[in-house]
Amino acid sequence: MIGALELGLIYAVMAVGVYLTFRVLDFPDLTVDGSFTSGAATAGVLITNGVNPFLASLAGFCTGFVAGCITGLLHTKGRIDGLLAGILTMIGLWSINLRIMGSANVPLLTQDSVFTPLDAVMGTWAGVGLLAVGAVALCLLIVWFLSTDLGMSLRATGDNQQMITSFGVSTDFTKVLTLALSNGLVGLCGALIAQYQGFADISMGIGLILVGLASVILGQAVLPQSRLWLAVVAVAVGSVIYRLIIFAALQVGLNPNDMKLITALLVIVALLVPRLTRVRGGRKVKAHA
Repeated sequence: MIGALELGLIYAVMAVGVYLTFRVLDFPDLTVDGSFTSGAATAGVLITNGVNPFLASLAGFCTGFVAGCITGLLHTKGRIDGLLAGILTMIGLWSINLRIMGSANVPLLTQDSVFTPLDAVMGTWAGVGLLAVGAVALCLLIVWFLSTDLGMSLRATGDNQQMITSFGVSTDFTKVLTLALSNGLVGLCGALIAQYQGFADISMGIGLILVGLASVILGQAVLPQSRLWLAVVAVAVGSVIYRLIIFAALQVGLNPNDMKLITALLVIVALLVPRLTRVRGGRKVKAHA
């Protein structure tokens, strides 16, 4: 269970990134599946070549940032549909990631990582506490950024693009920046997961967008969305809940190969239940009328 909590808190970095595009920008970004692996591949190769793990993780963020910029430019300057732009970047990244790694897998078990200083506490409640502090710090940083003038222009772009354009704000810039920051966080998460698991693999990002969406939707179903900080923290909480659900599914004996299917069903249920509830509520109001 402690392992599931640790994974959930690390994956919260990715979930916050997905939140920026899915909720803040209202953009269906599929770049995530590729940029996650790009961050892992970049960090893995740098670490095996003697680069400091913290610098390697930062490089993973930068790689994801560039991938997000590419998707954003394809959409804004190339006028390519957002969904298709993400798919094109994701497909291109598959080959780029193979080029970066030189093979389908980069082992890191014998290398130092950002978690090496925490070896004494990882796998204990103290380790969970430290990772929770890191996740909260990230959430507070994102809340602060979204509360700045630039951050509010990003939020306004997702809420009402025509209105923010009338104030002279370049929505092309805000879209590219949001996509870049989102995939930067995803790339950083990939770098951290590679170091936590001890390897970077070419297929480790497949279906990850579903994991991110599940985290966002689960968290927002559990915590109220009355304030910005609650909405962001809810995403991190959702990431932990998702990992606990997967842990419970494995504990009861479900096949690990079915986890992607379970994730898809989880997202479907989380999306449909609120809608069905609203429909039933509307029918009751009409019946009383």
